[in-house]
Amino acid sequence: MDALGRHSWFSTAIVIGVLYCVIGIVFALPSNQVRIWRLAAWVASAALYAVHIAYEHFRLRNSSRSTALHVAVAVAIGGFGLAVAAIIHSLFAPPNYTRWRFVLALVAWPIITALPAFIVALAIAWVLAHLPTKRLAE
Repeated sequence: MDALGRHSWFSTAIVIGVLYCVIGIVFALPSNQVRIWRLAAWVASAALYAVHIAYEHFRLRNSSRSTALHVAVAVAIGGFGLAVAAIIHSLFAPPNYTRWRFVLALVAWPIITALPAFIVALAIAWVLAHLPTKRLAE
């Protein structure tokens, strides 16, 4: 893969990771009906996740491993962004526990989110790659 190809997938991962972060922040803003907004954030994130897998598989025609890796990197970026947002939020609304947990979150959240995202994306991409395709008669 050339430098342009690496730049392209990483740029896409950054954009999608930022979108995950924005979804997490924006859907957490409404103070009423918290459960509904949390569910809406999960649905929006799941839709973005599915679109990213489809884009990597159908549009870019990446292998299952590449698709899973690219999706997991985007999810990790989103997790890191949410950890940064939590640190910023803690400056305005001090938590009732020590702040070292937020520093730990900078490392833990990307790992905790990316690992399952990789495994699930790998399984989905593998299934997509092994589905029978219909060929039109030429």
